[in-house]
Formats: sequence, C-alpha cells, structure tokens
Amino acid sequence: MKSRSQEKQENQKKQWSLQDFEIGKPLGKGKFGRVYLAREVKSKYIVALKIIFKEQIEKYKIQHQLQREMQIQTSLHHPNILRLYGWFHDNERIFLILEYAHRGELYRELKKKGYLSEKQAATYIASLTNALAYCHEKDVIHRDIKPENLLLDHEGRLKIADFGWSVQSRSKRHTMCGTLDYLAPEMVENKAHDYAVDNWTLGILCYEFLYGAPPFEAESQRDTFRRIMKIDLSFPSEPPVSAEAKNLISRLLVKDSSKRLSLQKIMEHPWIIKNADPMGISRK
Repeated sequence: MKSRSQEKQENQKKQWSLQDFEIGKPLGKGKFGRVYLAREVKSKYIVALKIIFKEQIEKYKIQHQLQREMQIQTSLHHPNILRLYGWFHDNERIFLILEYAHRGELYRELKKKGYLSEKQAATYIASLTNALAYCHEKDVIHRDIKPENLLLDHEGRLKIADFGWSVQSRSKRHTMCGTLDYLAPEMVENKAHDYAVDNWTLGILCYEFLYGAPPFEAESQRDTFRRIMKIDLSFPSEPPVSAEAKNLISRLLVKDSSKRLSLQKIMEHPWIIKNADPMGISRK
C-alpha cells in the first residue's frame, strides 16, 4: 500500500487528461455541470468525474469559489468526507476526479423512507460530527450541510460531498450563504458567524432525519426566516421520537451561537451513545 503522501505526490505529478478515463453513465446534473461514473483506464479504479463548463463559471462569476472549494476538498482526508483526487481541464471544461459514492444522495434515501430510525439518524449525526470536528480543526467551516450534499458509499457510510460554500478562516465571516431552511439565525441577520453555524445545521438535520422535514419550513422565505429568528421549534407527535433526541435538537437549535452544544458534547450525548452504531462511525 502506498502512503498518503506518496499517493498525493503521484497525483500531483500526474497530468491527467480525458484519455485516462472511460466515461460511464451520468450520476447527476448540477447548475454548473454534470457528474459521470468513470473508470481510470490503467488501474480500472472507479471514480466520479464532475464536469464543469468554463462558460458557466464565467457567467456566474464563481472562479474564486470553485478554486477555494477545490483547494479545501483536496486537503481533507477523512473517512466521512468525499475525496477529491485531482483535476484537469481543456478549453471548455474543468474535470474534477472524485471518490465514487455508490449509493448516492442521502436526500434520496430520506425521501424514499419519509424519515429515519433513531439508530440510523444517530449514526449519521455522529459521523457528521466527527467529520466536522476534523474540518474545524483545520479551520474549515462547511456552511452548507444538507441531505443533498451528503452521499452514501457502498457500505452506507456517510460522506460530506459539496464544499462550494466552505471557507478556511480563523476569523468570523459575514457572507450569507448556504440553503434557506438550514441557515443559522446569525446568518439570517447578516451578523458575523463562525464554526457554530455547522453545529446549528446538525440540529436541523437531526430533526429532518427523524421527522422527514426541516423544523422551520414555511410557505415563504420571509416566514422561514421569521421562524428561525424566533426559534419557533415544535415537535410533532408523529412519528414518535425519544425525549433524548428532542433534547439534543433543542440544545443545538439555540439562538446564542456560543451556547450551542459543542461537537465534543454531541458525541457524549446520551442519545448518540445509546443509538449510534460504532461500526457505522468512522473515527479519524
């Protein structure tokens, strides 16, 4: 087995091109391009090839954002974070060589099932918490954790996939970004924010995993924002959810970001200890 540094050096030395890959079926389509199943010709290694059109990058002025996303994702090596192995480009397109997550978006699984069992939800939350703790150690705030950005590999292990809104910073940030239902109050108010926005999102996701919809969903953007600001949080009677799970959610969805449960405390929470499958959690 090659060491990670050897693998990295080889990937950096290698000048990839489209000739190195056999392209298979489409896996998904985004605003800026498409993702295909692909196989590296020499090694027969299966990857996902994300193709982004330069015309779209220029049109939406995301050059800086994409560059930052690529730099951040390449530097992260964690079992619950999708690997970006390398990239190359031609006149019209940029190609990202990504780890292939066989079972696709967690969003699909959630929509199919309606909601998840407490054991499954706790395992995913614990996996996410571990991955975010690793990111935060490296001064990376994700800022856009949602089911569409979470993929599952062939073993059902969770992978954070999209780092488009991520930022590497030790100071507080002021950019409003991310997805409406998952925005923390400080982002809605356009105030400075830090790592605690990711902790807030874990509370939103935990709720969505257990109830099938995010907690502050409303008819209009304005109403969603109002509910977030008021922390208008209620727990439906159906499906039945344990008091420990509600306690964890309530301790994460706190307006004062400094009072939200820390990632360390999430891992020590009785609900996580009781329900998360240790085999399903990858520790670094």
